[in-house]
Amino acid sequence: MKQYSTQMEAAKKGIITPEMETVAKKENIDASVLMARVAEGSVAIPANINHTSLSPEGIGMGLKTKINVNLGISGDCRNYDVEMAKVDMALKFGAEAIMDLSNYGKTNTFRSRLIEKSPAMIGTVPMYDAIGYLEKDLLEITADDFLRVVRAHAEEGVDFMTIHAGINRRAVEAFRREGRRMNIVSRGGSLLFAWMEMTGNENPFYERYDEVLDILREFDVTISLGDALRPGCIDDSTDAGQISELIELGNLTKRAWERDVQVMVEGPGHMAMNEIEANMKLQKRICHNAPFYVLGPLVTDIAPGYDHITSAIGGAIAAASGADFLCYVTPAEHLRLPDLNDVKEGIVASKIAAHAADIAKGIPNARDIDNKMADARHRVDWEEMFRYAIDPDKAREYFESTPPSDRHTCSMCGKMCAVRTTNMILEGKKVEFCTEK
Repeated sequence: MKQYSTQMEAAKKGIITPEMETVAKKENIDASVLMARVAEGSVAIPANINHTSLSPEGIGMGLKTKINVNLGISGDCRNYDVEMAKVDMALKFGAEAIMDLSNYGKTNTFRSRLIEKSPAMIGTVPMYDAIGYLEKDLLEITADDFLRVVRAHAEEGVDFMTIHAGINRRAVEAFRREGRRMNIVSRGGSLLFAWMEMTGNENPFYERYDEVLDILREFDVTISLGDALRPGCIDDSTDAGQISELIELGNLTKRAWERDVQVMVEGPGHMAMNEIEANMKLQKRICHNAPFYVLGPLVTDIAPGYDHITSAIGGAIAAASGADFLCYVTPAEHLRLPDLNDVKEGIVASKIAAHAADIAKGIPNARDIDNKMADARHRVDWEEMFRYAIDPDKAREYFESTPPSDRHTCSMCGKMCAVRTTNMILEGKKVEFCTEK
């Protein structure tokens, strides 16, 4: 008979689970070291007992930086086949997590297909789904209703859920007192804020937090504590609203761990580059080294159409400074629901940021593939270069679009290729451009 309900409970009891063994092999670390980190909460392994197709991943201290891909339908874009193609794209490029953020109609059919198919961990924001799932307007939804949606997602096999439990009356008071240029930009946070203001009630996810934890514990769902008051422009970053909510999230983290529920904490948002490192350290301190999951941060507000780049810049700095999990941002951010190409661009930008951060953090073996690429470039071995590229198809397409006369070069430098010239000289050969055919 199974002796534990969650990965954290097992770790506290000194039990190395099959999921821990899988993660330890992927990360090339000792399983007992991993177990100790899961027990203390500095690593989470989101793994719902009903997600049978899952290939477990670890998020947190000393592990590779992971990325998440957001997808899902809206009232204006309802094609589930397109969303499933985005799932295929995410899996092709090695995204470790996929969040279904569908917010229109009955979404459970798509989510069930997604969970059945995906080896990547699956996340949701139950708040988004509440109106469509319950077929009620916001003011008609009760606290019991919100918890019903949480249970439904847990039963389906969702591995982690964003729960905006930190936006309580104290945090709202700080937000109102301080004022903001952009106010609340979190979709789930804004809905809860509206519900609280219209009903006069406390946030049900905060007020009935222990009941939420009981549901999550039953299915071993990791709680991702949402940042409802994250900054939506760089002028709002590190303000009283953001920090007051973060303080609440630190307390909620400890309460979840006491009930053996794994935790991730979500973070900004939009933030100037010079504030990112301090914010990462502040989060780790206030939230007791819980894994940190960041959206971006976007380091400028003026790049619509290119926000995968502004996000990759911020994400690389954030992860190098302690963030553990990056939520991708696509070129369509702030403009529309992303299409398939947007998803690809967002994934690749996020993978670059995560890998660059792993090199900076000194994650074991992170540099190995870069060294292999350098060796292939030294030999001017194009096939091997393509094999090590994050996007081999694009690399090959670019190279072959303007083929060089000599395949041992590319069309930019031709026979003046520095690598070719140096290799020839070191091999004792003579370089004569004018006489070479």
